Amino acid sequence: MAYKIAVLPGDGIGTEIIPEAVKILGVLGEVFNHDFVFAEALVGGAAIDETGVPLPEETLELCKISDAVLLGAVGGPKWDTLPVHLRPEGAALLGLRKGLGLYANLRPAILYPALTDASTLKRDVVEGVDIMVIRELTGGLYFGEKKRENIEGGQRAIDTMVYTTEEIVRIVRLGFETARKRGKRLCSVDKANILETSRLWRETVTELSKEYPDVELTHMYVDNAAMQLVRWPKQFDVMVTENMFGDILSDQASMLTGSIGMLPSASIGGKVAMYEPSHGSAPDIAGQNKANPIATILSAAMMLRYSFNLEKEAKLIEDAVVKVLDKGYRTGDIMESGKTLVGTTEMGALIGGELIQNVG
Repeated sequence: MAYKIAVLPGDGIGTEIIPEAVKILGVLGEVFNHDFVFAEALVGGAAIDETGVPLPEETLELCKISDAVLLGAVGGPKWDTLPVHLRPEGAALLGLRKGLGLYANLRPAILYPALTDASTLKRDVVEGVDIMVIRELTGGLYFGEKKRENIEGGQRAIDTMVYTTEEIVRIVRLGFETARKRGKRLCSVDKANILETSRLWRETVTELSKEYPDVELTHMYVDNAAMQLVRWPKQFDVMVTENMFGDILSDQASMLTGSIGMLPSASIGGKVAMYEPSHGSAPDIAGQNKANPIATILSAAMMLRYSFNLEKEAKLIEDAVVKVLDKGYRTGDIMESGKTLVGTTEMGALIGGELIQNVG
């Protein structure tokens, strides 16, 4: 079967990590006779330099006619002074999510045993952590009305947080369904003691929970959730929350795994899903063969699982990552004393080698 994948390397280390994931998919394609067809397009700062806009129409159209999208990273200091509607981090990412109807972001935060001491937290706190953070992607402050107005003494800036019952139901239902397949525990994160959107959120979650009596539901204020993630993260199985809270908490959860360079993600909800590492473009190390490609490679595994229903192939990638880590190979972000430091391409090659060995 042929699978068309839109490949959007983007900026910074995106152009280094995406090729490693593509190579891994190529290995699996040869072994299992899958026809992965890759079509590359511009996005982010690279697109601005070439076309004047961060998300060219032809890029979005390519994504819409593909079976899945593999995204690297966008943005960098070069484009930070552009008007808001042209900045890569906002215009490109939000444009892709809106254009593809991607309302849910899945970010698994798993601490592999080999990296237990790479985390900044104590071993007994983080050992065995396995959390799925589900973030709503198309509502809240990021998509609400934004404006500035002149007032005496300066300006006033306004960002509007908006949620509807329908938007809440669809993301929280995904949370319940995901928890049902895991540890049957769902923590809904809000700020219902302050925000009206959060009060609607909590009321809607509570009502929906009646359809899932087998799932244990808890509610937690976002400030407490941030504290609990570092105090005792193993209390969490699945967390579901709104856009901005999810953005912050999922990045925080990534540090439980040793590095944000270990955190893949899947944005789903529309006909075509998008897969990307949770980190940014890291311009400070771009072009130096220092970036950790594991989050991107694991995002490719999520693509196989969620978009193509190729569970065996996805698991083979994940197992190959574990074996490479168990053998002591590390990129700089997860480096520990006594381990072997490798670069981006070396790490990709090592994982590819383990993959070939596992299926050989």
